[in-house]
Amino acid sequence: MSRIVIALGGNALGNTPEEQLEKVANAAKSIVEFVKQGHDVIIGHGNGPQVGMINNAMDFSSKNGGKTPAMPFPECGAMSQGYIGYHLQNAIMRETRKQGINKDILTIITQVEVSKDDKAFSNPTKPIGSFISEQEAKDIMAAKPELIYKEDAGRGWRRVVPSPLPIDIVERNAIVEAVEKDNIVIACGGGGIPVVKNGEGDYTGVAAVIDKDFACEKMAELVDADYLFILTAVDRVCINYNKPDQKELTEITVEEADKLSAEGHFAPGSMLPKVIACKTFASSKQGRKAVIVSLEKAVQAMTGESGTIIKQ
Repeated sequence: MSRIVIALGGNALGNTPEEQLEKVANAAKSIVEFVKQGHDVIIGHGNGPQVGMINNAMDFSSKNGGKTPAMPFPECGAMSQGYIGYHLQNAIMRETRKQGINKDILTIITQVEVSKDDKAFSNPTKPIGSFISEQEAKDIMAAKPELIYKEDAGRGWRRVVPSPLPIDIVERNAIVEAVEKDNIVIACGGGGIPVVKNGEGDYTGVAAVIDKDFACEKMAELVDADYLFILTAVDRVCINYNKPDQKELTEITVEEADKLSAEGHFAPGSMLPKVIACKTFASSKQGRKAVIVSLEKAVQAMTGESGTIIKQ
């Protein structure tokens, strides 16, 4: 059987605790089906809305009589890993019990190393938190110039933070050991807590969000996975998307993915990072494959019935 890293997209999580409990129960069904087939499974996920929500709440409370301290952004990322991991653990546990599978499920609070010289730190682009009005955003930036807000696709203004590339995973050995002991592992939540290595050889957290697809790709490499599954809202990657000549892709090579990316078929804010992560993984070792597929049809992708496979 195979070792699979699954990157859960935002459609598998919710914007409130109640909504998330409902959505992760659905995600658990697909995840456990892979486990039922005998595969080792490691799960990563995003956290954009959740970490922003936590950060906003802590900041509001600290300023409005809540008697709580202002919380640094890396700590908010750690909180979101625990909160989402808790929901996933419970949902997967319930589903495994239904299926008669006896495995432990655990969340590893994961630090992901980035370079302090990454160019992303000079150009924050990753939106977090809830939408606010333009005037509210300008008032916040006037009061706290270190915070940056930008208009987001006509839907309002959101805070943006840097999105550096992952270069290593601090807890990679613990993740591998947990998988080899037959556990279902949740790691690199929200792309991991971004940290930089300092001169003493330890790590310091930085205010940033790592793209969960890139973090899961790096994790898939480091745990020697056979497959990287990026679960999203569509069954297959398309070219000429939403045009009369739209075409679904069932299988493409890394070279074809490069060509199609250069031709502008994949939107920079949505499908392009997924394609880049997939071709990076597929290129990293002979025989590795990456799949982009919907949550609902993830299992069918193993037999080619759904999804887009990217390989060498």
